[in-house]
Amino acid sequence: MKPTLAQRAEFYSMRGMLGALGLLSWETACRIGASLGAAGYSPLRIRKDVVEKQIAGAFPEKSPEEVQRIARASFEHLGRTAIETALLPQREGGVLSLVERVDGWDRVEQARAEGKGMIFVAGHHGNWELLGAYIAARGIPFEVIARGMGNPLFGDYVNKIRTSLGMVVMHDSDAVKRTPRALRAGRAVGFLSDQGVKGLASTYVTFLGRPAKTPRGAAVFALRFNAPVFFVDGIRLPNGKYRVIIEPVEVAPTGDRETDVDAIVIRFTELLEKWVREFPEQYFWQHRRWRRQPPDTPRELRDPTLDD
Repeated sequence: MKPTLAQRAEFYSMRGMLGALGLLSWETACRIGASLGAAGYSPLRIRKDVVEKQIAGAFPEKSPEEVQRIARASFEHLGRTAIETALLPQREGGVLSLVERVDGWDRVEQARAEGKGMIFVAGHHGNWELLGAYIAARGIPFEVIARGMGNPLFGDYVNKIRTSLGMVVMHDSDAVKRTPRALRAGRAVGFLSDQGVKGLASTYVTFLGRPAKTPRGAAVFALRFNAPVFFVDGIRLPNGKYRVIIEPVEVAPTGDRETDVDAIVIRFTELLEKWVREFPEQYFWQHRRWRRQPPDTPRELRDPTLDD
C-alpha cells in the first residue's frame, strides 16, 4: 500500500527524533521515551479513557487513584519500550546485555537438542520485541509472524529492525503456508496471541475475568506437528534490565481436536494473565482487549470501554 503524504510526514518526523535519541546514552534515550509515553496519557489523553476503563474492569478492587497510577505507568512503559526497540540494533553489547535473569531456558535447549520445531507464544506484555531478539541471539532459528500496520512505512521499519536482530519475518497472510515449513525444518515460530483480530481463527476464553476473542493458530500448529509450546514474557526490572520467563504450555491430545485446541489457548492465556496481574503496568492496555466477545456475554462481563 502506497503511503500517504501524512503518513510520510509522520514517519520521517519519527525517524528524525530517533536519530537524535541515538546520539544520547541508552539510559537517557529510554528515559525520554518514558516521558514521551507519559505525555500520551496527559496532556494528550491518547486512548486515556480506554486504558483506565480496561484497568478498572480487570481490577475492580483497585481504587480510582491506583487505576490512574497503573494507566500512567503503562503509557511510560510503552514509550520506553518503543525507544528500546528502535535503538536496540545499535546498543553496545546487544540484547544479551539487557537480560539479567532467565527462567526456563533449559526446556528450550532440550527441545533444540531433539531437533524439534518449537512454538513460542507471547502477549503484549513486558517488551515482546526484545523477547524475539533474545531468542534469536541465543542461536534459535526464529521466525515471527507480523501483521501489517496502518502506516506501511512504520511496518517496513519495524520489520527491518527485527531482521537486523536475527529474526525472520513472515507476514500473517503467509503464516498458514510458512509455519509448517519452519516447524518441519526444526525452526521456532513466534506468535503474539492476545488480540482478537477480525477474520482470524480464534476462540473465546476468559482473560482477567471477561470473555475475550483469542487467536488459536499456535495451538492448531502445535497439535498438527507435535511441537512443544512455550509461553514467554520479558519483564522489565526496576534497574532497566529484563527477566526473561519461559514456561512450557501443556499439549495433551485427547483425540478431540477442537477441545484440545481450546485447552491450549486457555493454558497460555492463563499464564499471560498471571504475569499481567503481577505487573499490570507493563501490559498494552491501549488495545481494546474485550472488543470482540460472544453475543450472549452477560452485561457485567462486557467490554468495559462501552458506555452503559
